[in-house]
Amino acid sequence: MSADARALPPWAASLLLLAIAVGLRAADFGNPIIHVDEQYYLLTGQRMLDGALPYIDIWDRKPVGLFLLYAGAAALPGDDVLGYQLVATLFAGLTACMVASGARTLGASRSGAFAAGVAYLIWLPLLGGRGGQAPVFYNLFLAFAARLILRLPTLAERRATGAILINGLLACLAAGLAIQVKTTAAFEAAFLGLAHLYWLARTRVGVATLVGAALLWLAVGLAPTAGVIVAYRSMGAAAFDAWWFANVQSIFLRPGYPPGEIAMRLLGIVAQLSPLLLCAAIAWRRRKVRLIGERALAFAWLGSAVVGFVAIGTFFDHYALPLLPPLTMIAGIALGRIPRVLVGTLLLGLLLLIVERTFIADDAAGARRVAQVVAQNSRGGCPYVFIGDTATYSLSGACLPTSRAFPNFLAYTTEADASGIDEVAEMRRILRTRPPVIVASTRKLAIWNPQTVAVLQPALAADYRPILSVPRTNYRTVVFLRRDLPVIR
Repeated sequence: MSADARALPPWAASLLLLAIAVGLRAADFGNPIIHVDEQYYLLTGQRMLDGALPYIDIWDRKPVGLFLLYAGAAALPGDDVLGYQLVATLFAGLTACMVASGARTLGASRSGAFAAGVAYLIWLPLLGGRGGQAPVFYNLFLAFAARLILRLPTLAERRATGAILINGLLACLAAGLAIQVKTTAAFEAAFLGLAHLYWLARTRVGVATLVGAALLWLAVGLAPTAGVIVAYRSMGAAAFDAWWFANVQSIFLRPGYPPGEIAMRLLGIVAQLSPLLLCAAIAWRRRKVRLIGERALAFAWLGSAVVGFVAIGTFFDHYALPLLPPLTMIAGIALGRIPRVLVGTLLLGLLLLIVERTFIADDAAGARRVAQVVAQNSRGGCPYVFIGDTATYSLSGACLPTSRAFPNFLAYTTEADASGIDEVAEMRRILRTRPPVIVASTRKLAIWNPQTVAVLQPALAADYRPILSVPRTNYRTVVFLRRDLPVIR
């Protein structure tokens, strides 16, 4: 009996992938500081439950759909941090199931398809997806939509125009939801719509049908964003302007990073993805005439994901997460055909994951200690985290001294003049409120905003004193208390 014949049935394989997702991510459950981004997403979601409006009361440039996901997770019973991590794990596991299903449609064996799903779960944390980065969520929507486009060659061969129309509606709705989690999903969404148009045209329908289908699919894909626009419009011109600036204009205002730093990040990403890229190259050479349409669609999907990755241009590792669903789906073809490739790829991925985790410092206890001291000494006032964990606000339950509560907005040159405010004026305004506690750091960075640092440092020296210093990987987080206040232990 062949190994493929002994493979698990699809339902059992899906349950096992969900279990593997839990197993690979459980070590991070409850850790409030997995990544700076998701700390802020959770803070925004929590404050939305308290009535705060994104872009007005708490500012960021991510779409509101991402914050709604975090708000939903925070609304679950129990610990908010664990809540969003469990939801993210569910999304990761379901995406792995979509990857496995898609790989099977591309001609992968059952073992290869299952290995593709496992590879997705292994490489997710390798590229910064240990917790709740935006692609961990929206990859599910796009993988579902891409799974649907793999049906198009068969539907076109049958001239099933009605089925293609419904297929397009579902795919474009899923892509539209993905756009409301992160805007760069629009590149993959555009490909999905064009793929449906191409295969609908292959059924030789009339021009009027093509135009009508295109307009319908476009409307469905834009519906989630249109709903958000209507909601902010209904709040008045100022609210809509705030949404427009955050979601559109501010994206183009961010200063760039040094070319050398960007090049090193890109090389690191390519190195991490190299086993999967090799598998994709093998799959490209093993094309089948019977599945040429499906495989062409999969590679085209990968190409659209690459365009979205390159369009951002900063090449942080987690920006490569959208490449994983198409890449692992395609890799499943090679993983199932060559046992040595399957074993070697998964073992190498696990080894990389083990090595990476070995060097990840467990700073969660220190972060909770900082939050505890901040909560004890804030005395009902709003503390200010100039640089540090935004989880401090969440864990301490403190009020926010500024709508730009993500430290980068005021502390880094990479956000200078990009968040819609005068950073120096905002820093002075915050200090005039006399925060009872300020959180800062001994970290040495080339991207400190010298203008805001020049405002903060004299204030810290004159009006504050350090009361807690917590070690981090290669620096210390320092809590400063206003000099006229006694320390509460």
